[in-house]
Amino acid sequence: MKNSGKIICLVLSVLLLVSLFSAPAGAETVTIGNAPARVSACIAGDNGQTVGFCWYTADKTDSVVTLTDEGGAPLDGAKLSEPVCEEWEGMWMHKVTASDLPAETLIAYTLGDGVNTVTGTVRTGGKADSVKFIEIADVQASSAENFEKGAATLRAAFETMPDAAFVANCGDFTNDSTNEEWDLYDGSFGEMNRTYLLAPVAGNHDGFGVADWFNNMFNLDTTESVQTKDGVNYSFDYGNAHFAVLNTNDCLNVSKPQLKWLKNDMNATDKDWKIVFIHKSPYTLGKDGKWPDALQLQQTLTKVCDETNVDLVIGGHDHQYLRTKPLTGNKLDPNGTTYLLSGTAGSKRYEVREFLAEHFMPKAFIDALVVQKGGYGNFWNGSDWRSTDERNVGGCYNTVEIDGGKLTLKSFILGDESQESMQIDALELTKNTGENKITYTGGNTTSKAAYAVGSVASYASLAVYAFTNWLPRFLVLVPELIYSVAVYDTF
Repeated sequence: MKNSGKIICLVLSVLLLVSLFSAPAGAETVTIGNAPARVSACIAGDNGQTVGFCWYTADKTDSVVTLTDEGGAPLDGAKLSEPVCEEWEGMWMHKVTASDLPAETLIAYTLGDGVNTVTGTVRTGGKADSVKFIEIADVQASSAENFEKGAATLRAAFETMPDAAFVANCGDFTNDSTNEEWDLYDGSFGEMNRTYLLAPVAGNHDGFGVADWFNNMFNLDTTESVQTKDGVNYSFDYGNAHFAVLNTNDCLNVSKPQLKWLKNDMNATDKDWKIVFIHKSPYTLGKDGKWPDALQLQQTLTKVCDETNVDLVIGGHDHQYLRTKPLTGNKLDPNGTTYLLSGTAGSKRYEVREFLAEHFMPKAFIDALVVQKGGYGNFWNGSDWRSTDERNVGGCYNTVEIDGGKLTLKSFILGDESQESMQIDALELTKNTGENKITYTGGNTTSKAAYAVGSVASYASLAVYAFTNWLPRFLVLVPELIYSVAVYDTF
């Protein structure tokens, strides 16, 4: 299941070839009773002033949420949606959305059935021109030990940026998206999850081949999502930045209807900074960088980012850290979009595939490359792929601070051995504020019919890309790939 997306891409590629040459701290499994488990508080509106709560219980119970300020006083004006309680995979999923929350307030919440409850806090934002957030990706664990390693990475991130407004997780929360794994995830992350707002991104291990799991684990704003079976796309403002979250399980990457949504969404904001969160990254030198699904994003996603002046795209999927120089039209441009493959917070790490360089991504695009692979932690020093630093072996996390016209990205690895954070990269972007204008004011929803037509067109487009663009380049690099397998045992 976890490799089904890649298998489909490989089958597609083989079919194309055939058509060419043939005739026509010790995490534990949570015991879910009627006390709420798997609690999350997700950004469901601008500045976190709308929050989507989701939790699970063993039995069908009432879904009760109470909200107070830091002093324990009820929140005047806050609204709670009608609760949802539905059976899912043998347990009961609860969702309640809180809206009209006061700005710049630490809000305490209690949720449960009124008797069996848990508590947590979230802090809302305001109209300030600043925001801080943490980003991680690809915990993708199956065991308690490996979930705990991912949680340790996030705890280290909060030690580095304790005042982060929210956490963006760019997907692959678990490996197989089963009840057992989500319970293990909750055993390691659960306490932390009740102290911050979350902006989750659907990874292929969260959505592709495991229908509805992602949407049933989180309570998100789905009003503009092109579909919710395999993931959710949504957007929100925070401070003077606009964030769009994409779903790369949609038609194996990002469908035409979703790209249209992104273009409209980015043209409908006048915020100073435009940032996209995604799972599959278009620029990578990891093991998935040789397949057409993510690589097609170099043509489709990047075109929309160019047209709408997106500043930063942050993704995951390929379990290494790689930051590009600013790009426009797949060419170097100091005023273009920066793409960040954000490393893995977990313990599954991919080394560099040297044979991909120049075939699917020019070396000149690389501004930073650090690999967390066990034993050596190699990195790109500008000429040598096999420079090593054992301190690079660990979980990766990223912090971003926006203050007016300055964006500062800092990236860190929590060393497996040292259990200390080491900064591996830094980036500063600057711009004039107040220059983005709203150029789109229409609706931004997708009908089922339009999505169905767009899906057919999206798969057809991927097939054409694979046959006419990806395949010729892949065939050229096959000798280098064989050498890599023979010499380095790296495919």
